[in-house]
Amino acid sequence: MPEMDIFEVLRRLPQRYPILMIDRVKECEPRKRIVALKNVSANEPYFQGHFPARPIMPGVLILEAMAQAAGLLVLSGEDALLKHQENDYYYVGIDNARFKRPVLPGDQLELEVKLERLLRGIGKFSCVARVDGEVAAEAAILLTVRPAGA
Repeated sequence: MPEMDIFEVLRRLPQRYPILMIDRVKECEPRKRIVALKNVSANEPYFQGHFPARPIMPGVLILEAMAQAAGLLVLSGEDALLKHQENDYYYVGIDNARFKRPVLPGDQLELEVKLERLLRGIGKFSCVARVDGEVAAEAAILLTVRPAGA
C-alpha cells in the first residue's frame, strides 16, 4: 500500500474536520514506516487565536498529526480496514518532543513515522515533522489500540 488519498485516509481514521490532520499518505510500509502530508491552510480554525497577528500551528496539533500518522501505520495491515471499525487508538505517552521551527499557513507538513517496537499492545513510534526538508518537530509517541468504546 504505497499511497493513500484523502478518501482512503477517511476510511481508516476516525478523526474528522477540524481535527483531521492527514491529507494524504505518500509512502507506507505496513507496520514499519509511513510518510504522510498535512497541508497547512490559512483557513485552519486555530489560526484565529494562535496567533492573530502571526499565525503559527500549535505544537500540540503537530503532535496530533504525528499520532494520526502513527494510527494509520498501526491500521495499515491487510486486515486493518476491517479491524479499525472495532478498535480505537489512544495516546499512552509522548517523549522527547522538540520543536525546531514554526509551522506557518501555506506550509506542507511532511510526517515520517517509524514503528520502533510493539510490546503488550503498546507501540512506540519515532516521529519527525518536516517543512521543505527542514525538521520542524520530532518526538517519540506511544499509542495503544483498544476495543472501540472501551
